[in-house]
Amino acid sequence: MHSSRTHVTAIPAARPSVAESHFAAGFSFETDCWDVHDGLRKGPDFVLIDVRSPQLFAQGHVPGAINLPHGKIVESKLAAWPKETLFVTYCAGPHCNGAARGALRLARLGRPVKIMAGGVTGWLDEGFELNSTTSAGPCA
Repeated sequence: MHSSRTHVTAIPAARPSVAESHFAAGFSFETDCWDVHDGLRKGPDFVLIDVRSPQLFAQGHVPGAINLPHGKIVESKLAAWPKETLFVTYCAGPHCNGAARGALRLARLGRPVKIMAGGVTGWLDEGFELNSTTSAGPCA
């Protein structure tokens, strides 16, 4: 029997009450592709923002999303929505921090925001389709 500890167990897990707080808090910061898909199907009570470039958006985006690159998220672009509107940002996928950049800008503008975990990559992994406005294939 192997007696040395692995990197997994070398640092003890958090107490269950601490773990509960940590994991519960995560849901206030992000949602997943399945829940976004379901919300869009039911009639969304949020605004979905694709924070990638207009070119990538045109190649393939989540149906119902608007394109607002993270660098262009400013108060004047949000004027059409009441202050309490929940925004959900996404980008290419887990290898991209554009969704977090967009979420940070929205939060700094005093807007409620979550990230769609997985982005385009997660959306496609769930088997959902993208809309495109060009003949180019979806970009993941």
